[in-house]
Amino acid sequence: MDIPSEIDSGPPCLRRGIDDDPTFPLCSILRRIAYPILLAAVVSVVAATWHYRWDLGQVSFLFLVGTIAYLAMLERLIPYEREWHPSPGEWGWYGVYFLLTMVGGGLAQLLVMAVVGVVSPPDPVLAPWAELPLTLLLGSLASYLVHRLGHIHPWLWRLHGVHHVPEKVNVANNGVNHVFDIVLAQGTVQLALALFGFSRESVFAVGLFVVAQGYFVHANIDVRIGWLNHVFASPEQHRLHHSADLSEAGHYGSDLSIWDRVFGSFTWHPDRKPVAVGLRDPASFPRTGAVVDSFLHPWRRPTKASGQSA
Repeated sequence: MDIPSEIDSGPPCLRRGIDDDPTFPLCSILRRIAYPILLAAVVSVVAATWHYRWDLGQVSFLFLVGTIAYLAMLERLIPYEREWHPSPGEWGWYGVYFLLTMVGGGLAQLLVMAVVGVVSPPDPVLAPWAELPLTLLLGSLASYLVHRLGHIHPWLWRLHGVHHVPEKVNVANNGVNHVFDIVLAQGTVQLALALFGFSRESVFAVGLFVVAQGYFVHANIDVRIGWLNHVFASPEQHRLHHSADLSEAGHYGSDLSIWDRVFGSFTWHPDRKPVAVGLRDPASFPRTGAVVDSFLHPWRRPTKASGQSA
């Protein structure tokens, strides 16, 4: 049976043809429920942790592992672009960067705690009902600003650009980062929240949401969240953020999209596929597998003008 060309060029889940693909109904359902399931998991885990007083650190780690596993499974079931699946070698390098990202997060936490112990308020300054949404909004704003600065400041770009080297966007390479870029980004967000005196419980809840969103927007999955794009960041937006064509790049929020609306960088274009993802000038950064060179890159003299600001 010949597969119509319009099906063959469509989303990967449909490329076998609707009429002879018994998995098509499942694909359609998964596209609709994948994101609601993720959000429901965040709410459920937060509620259970608060109720049963589970250890926040252990829950955060287990939730991270579960989120990665869930999205990696969806990448196989409803991939957006099959060519973006990591190769076995890439999984290895991504694992190294993931460990470095965890180290960077730990360093950021230590630095923040050292400052917080001196200058932060001793008790939360807001009632619990007001704390959670304000924690989310402030943390999202701090994340947006430091991310956008990483694209427009030349030296900070030499840190953040490591994340944009891969020519694929998937859940595995979300962890491809320069360790000091993570220290700066996470440290800024955590310090902003701590100085406002938000409780550990609220910061934990927002942290789970940010983890879920960070991996979700990088996931190579064929989902569309419709009007929710005006509130939350999504893979539809973020794969354009990774575009090598800066005319279609932008969108610096990875959790909420409202700050992109406020500051004019909102770039959701329904059904638009990026021309290519990666760097505008690939030669301006070491390749992902060159871990040591990537780490030393910010301190080396630039050989040519580079940047990926939008």
